[in-house]
Amino acid sequence: MSLIPFDNSYARLPERFYALRAPTPVAAPRLIRLNRALAEDLGLDPDWLAGPEGVAALAGNRMPEGATPLAAAYAGHQFGQFVPQLGDGRAILLGEVLDRTGQRRDIQLKGSGPTPFSRRGDGRAALGPVLREYLVSEAMAALGIPTTRALAAVATGEAVARETLLPGAVLTRVAASHIRVGTFQFFSARGDVEGLRALADHVIARHYPEAAGAEKPYRALLEGVVARQAALVARWLLVGFVHGVMNTDNMSVAGETIDYGPCAFLDVYDPRTVFSSIDRNGRYAYGEQPRIALWNLTRLAETLLPLLAADETEAVAEAEAALTGYAPRFEAAYHGGLNAKLGLTDIRDGDPALAGDLLKRMAENQADFTLTFRTLCAAAAQPEADAAVRDLFVDPTAYDAWASGWRERLAREARDPATTAAAMRRVNPAFIPRNHRVEAMIAAAVEHDDVAPFEELLAVLSKPYDDQPAMARYSEPPEGGGVGYRTFCGT
Repeated sequence: MSLIPFDNSYARLPERFYALRAPTPVAAPRLIRLNRALAEDLGLDPDWLAGPEGVAALAGNRMPEGATPLAAAYAGHQFGQFVPQLGDGRAILLGEVLDRTGQRRDIQLKGSGPTPFSRRGDGRAALGPVLREYLVSEAMAALGIPTTRALAAVATGEAVARETLLPGAVLTRVAASHIRVGTFQFFSARGDVEGLRALADHVIARHYPEAAGAEKPYRALLEGVVARQAALVARWLLVGFVHGVMNTDNMSVAGETIDYGPCAFLDVYDPRTVFSSIDRNGRYAYGEQPRIALWNLTRLAETLLPLLAADETEAVAEAEAALTGYAPRFEAAYHGGLNAKLGLTDIRDGDPALAGDLLKRMAENQADFTLTFRTLCAAAAQPEADAAVRDLFVDPTAYDAWASGWRERLAREARDPATTAAAMRRVNPAFIPRNHRVEAMIAAAVEHDDVAPFEELLAVLSKPYDDQPAMARYSEPPEGGGVGYRTFCGT
């Protein structure tokens, strides 16, 4: 008997929204990690999930009662080129549950076998990418950034053929939903206005209920998605996160970070940083992410034109008006966040220039992004702590020239230095998923069947704002600042 209380609203949409498809069973499922706290938040019994029936369900070997397994249809722009049909090629949505707060959450198996959208792929996932997504998505959640979550990782006992044979795994992903900009594009590309309307109404009911009562509900929907994405991308930049593959099919309309394929975090600060091996032109570089998010939102707006107004000129005007909200919302979130990282409580004249000057000097001096801001916390309380910050700059005098202006600005704050430093520690993490540590964790699991490094790193990243002196090695950057590090899309 299933202990997962499914209520599957997406499966009640018209059949052209998805393909019904059960997961393909695996040879020897073995639980690697269960997120017991998340299971409890979802109202699920972690002991049942960790038992034989639960592991079988998490592997796709047994369908829980009430599940409606399906692969969702969507399209998307991939590196700027439109592909009219993509869809879930290696993921199957089991269904939805209402969590303890009453929020509807998807439960999806990733790496669960082929679907009608697999495009000649095997529908499977390798262990390394599954552990990467588990670890990074949970780290993002601990950092306070909206994200999909990882409920479980299960080894399949089977090999998957990539460049070499690799151990297979299945990730159980939890999301507010898996509806993407590309989902809207799927119906738009087919001229299916009724499908678009059904999708938009579903998204309003599920994610933007306040839009239902608006004078112009579909414009309010677009404005809501714009606002959430502006805030989300600002949060990415503030922790040095590089998504790596911001295609429209990888942008969630719920405003969560989704699809952690070639993602990575900055070591040395350089806005031109690209990690993905396939992003040869830097389209999705760290500093390009705000622009690309707006580009993606513009593609969403184009799909909504038939719903915004009967007259095309009027519809375009409605869309453009909604999109104009992106820049000020992003700037407010980003500069407000930078101010908080610098110990400043509100944005005053000159603050954006002060923060921008620091970032410029960091880039010129190969300063580590995370360590610079974390060491500034101590420097805000004790000027003698400047020495640790100076050590991060190739030319320490570049920091000195900036720090004098920063201290003058701090002096105009009402808070005492100790309070300021404590506030800064709450927004400047000591620990991020350092790329070299993630790679070492994956290598241990894949090459030696040793998940202890994964467990230890996951535990450290669950408390990113705590000092954790015994784990200080996890805060250290790699030799050479991580220059030349590359990621590969594998999940």
